[in-house]
Amino acid sequence: MTAKVNYADVSEGEELKPWTYNVQRMNLVMYAGASGDFNIIHWNEEIAKMVGLPNVISHGMFTMAKVGQYVTDWAGDAGAVVRFKTRFTKPVVVDNQAGNNVTVTGTVKQKLDGNRVLIELSATTQEGDNCAAAEAEVVLA
Repeated sequence: MTAKVNYADVSEGEELKPWTYNVQRMNLVMYAGASGDFNIIHWNEEIAKMVGLPNVISHGMFTMAKVGQYVTDWAGDAGAVVRFKTRFTKPVVVDNQAGNNVTVTGTVKQKLDGNRVLIELSATTQEGDNCAAAEAEVVLA
């Protein structure tokens, strides 16, 4: 493991730099191919609306993967993440033209023994809807 962040350099309550990514329908098609989750609500607007959704929605696991990417990019090593859990709170609606911007934020919730930190995470859509709450335990340098 080669985390880039030093344990001594972080403090409880410290906010990590927010990261915004744009999710497009093409991202959902690519994710469906990689994951094998071809549920029609993730790519067909007519069916998504027919079942009561406002539009096509992103895979929850795609959102989780992006939150995980945020943590591993911050730590500098995917192997530094020793525990990761996510709770989905609202779907990410993906417009055909504009997609949707999702902002991921993180806060150092607690410093633990063994150079570990607990990071509290949140993902929020451009409409202001919290779509995921997550927590990661990360071993730092």
